[in-house]
Amino acid sequence: MATAHAPASAAGPGTGGPLAALRGRPALGKLLVLLAAAAVAVPLVHARWGGGAWPGALTADLSAPLGEVNDWIVSNRDSHPLFVHFLGHISNAVVLSVRGVYLTLLALGWAGVTAVAALVAWRTAGVRLAVTAGACFVVCGLLGMWVPTMQTLALMVVAVLASAVLGILLGLAAGLSDRTFRFLRPVLDTMQVLPAFAYLLPVVLVFGIGVPGAVLATVVYAAPPMARLTALGLRGADAGVMEAVTSLGATGRQRLLTARLPLARKELLLGLNQTIMMALSMAVIASVIGAGGLGDRVYQALSSVDVGAALAAGIPIVLLAVVLDRTTEAAGRKAGTEPTGPAALRGARGWALAAGIAAVVAVVGRLGGGRVWPEGGVVPVAGPVNTAKDWMVDHLYTGIPVIGGTADWAAHFTSWVLNPLRGGLQGLPWWSVLLIVAALAWTIGTWRTALTAVLAMAAIGVLGVWEPSMDTLSQVVAAVAVTLVLGFAVAVGAARSERLERALRPVLDVFQTMPQFVYLIPVVALFGVGRAPAAAAAVVYALPAVVRITTQGLRGVDPAAMECARSLGATPGQQLRQVQLPLARPALLLAVNQGVVLVLAVVIIGGLVGSGALGYDVVFGLAQGDLATGLVAGAAIVCLGLMLDRVTQPTARRSRKES
Repeated sequence: MATAHAPASAAGPGTGGPLAALRGRPALGKLLVLLAAAAVAVPLVHARWGGGAWPGALTADLSAPLGEVNDWIVSNRDSHPLFVHFLGHISNAVVLSVRGVYLTLLALGWAGVTAVAALVAWRTAGVRLAVTAGACFVVCGLLGMWVPTMQTLALMVVAVLASAVLGILLGLAAGLSDRTFRFLRPVLDTMQVLPAFAYLLPVVLVFGIGVPGAVLATVVYAAPPMARLTALGLRGADAGVMEAVTSLGATGRQRLLTARLPLARKELLLGLNQTIMMALSMAVIASVIGAGGLGDRVYQALSSVDVGAALAAGIPIVLLAVVLDRTTEAAGRKAGTEPTGPAALRGARGWALAAGIAAVVAVVGRLGGGRVWPEGGVVPVAGPVNTAKDWMVDHLYTGIPVIGGTADWAAHFTSWVLNPLRGGLQGLPWWSVLLIVAALAWTIGTWRTALTAVLAMAAIGVLGVWEPSMDTLSQVVAAVAVTLVLGFAVAVGAARSERLERALRPVLDVFQTMPQFVYLIPVVALFGVGRAPAAAAAVVYALPAVVRITTQGLRGVDPAAMECARSLGATPGQQLRQVQLPLARPALLLAVNQGVVLVLAVVIIGGLVGSGALGYDVVFGLAQGDLATGLVAGAAIVCLGLMLDRVTQPTARRSRKES
């Protein structure tokens, strides 16, 4: 028997023939299978429905049923028991809660609020962040934005509390039950890729324009990260600790309260951090439906292209985001560590001291008439900023020799990149788009991934918005390409130079905490309105995440592998191409995935500045209260986001095989 098998063994890798080669290259095998299936199915499909755009025979007209739903809601919103006795009470509770928090902030006065922010930051993260927090609130007053800042903060407090409670309840259910986890995971995935703008229309239809709709849209948008990270923390609890607690006879409730939740403290605080940041972003976007506060000032400035007023309202948004982000991030880092500092300032004593100081400062401030920031202490910035903007428009917008101006760049990007890409996607046969999506998704994932992506694209066609979806997809692809080129180039430099990384860190921090809405202001001033400005805003918004994830991935490559490459005489370029990039592939794919999701979010908001396509349909539906147009566009955005997520995110099973 040994002699009989010897020639086969000696034949080496070629013995298995084509099948062995395919086993070594699964992606090629998947493509061949898909090609064989397409060779059979495409002629039949083409003969039955033809090529070109999505066939009308496969389209479902939802305008009539959605119009009936819209009319029923409008007619019964003030009389039906569902609205009067349930949703009406929720709306009233939201209004009373936001008003109560806002009046409390006014009662503390500007000095009291500043002191509370500084003292909470001090107890959480130290003196440096305390000074930063106090200075940020002072700057909000100096810019003349104290009252709008308090309005936004009041809405934020209520929305974050509700989001945290809802997220924790969902996370508890998913963390303690495998069946619930499997059910909630696709729901949370869908909510994660759904752009914030798409949440607004259904909420407006039910609750109308105003604070209740804004708060509830914010809660729905911000709750998923809290739920996901809570479930992750509970499911990742140390098995040894849980076994020890169980052996001591603890009940299920005792195991949860004394072991699982304490062990998941870091994940819970990280979830709170992400919820706060998403809530702030949504609270600004919700100004479109009457949230008020800083977002309303930015929206009004955007409507009139008043860059100075937009900057005066945008800076407090960024400062608020920085303070909230740093405070909750520091709390997450300190979770589970031993307290430091003087013994008299640890634990409850330190918090009692901070509360006493804040109370004294608030009382002194109110006695001095400091309910709101004094008008005499406002530093006007809108005028100088608009003057600088006018100079930039006069000198940079057009007419620069050789290189042209920003308007010329926007026009060239539109005519050379966006228009051909849109024409190419809209000109492709619909079945070829489905095949391309299936090939991309199956190559990096499983057949389930490919099926989900294909069904999502097919749903877009069934909804009757194939061409505007291809228009939106062309903008996303173009903006993602620019983002990845710039992001990878900057990340490679930052991974090689610690000095460059330190210099970039504060810039990336500011840009990553800035809400999506704020990015539209400068690009409209420099590039005008249209698809190119929306793409430029999307690039700036997604770039920090791509740079940060890619830099961490390249720096996280095994030092032994890098040392081995250097010892073999590899140049820095060879080390990058042959060692760092292959080993950092999971991080690079994550960067691509996050870049796609973030770009899609801003491209949709770009409907406010003339990006057209699905973004315009959502804006039109909001402005006109047209449920059919807005909801269909929102559903198409969900499908588009789900498809893009699936074709850029490898499944866990495949990632484990590659590692």
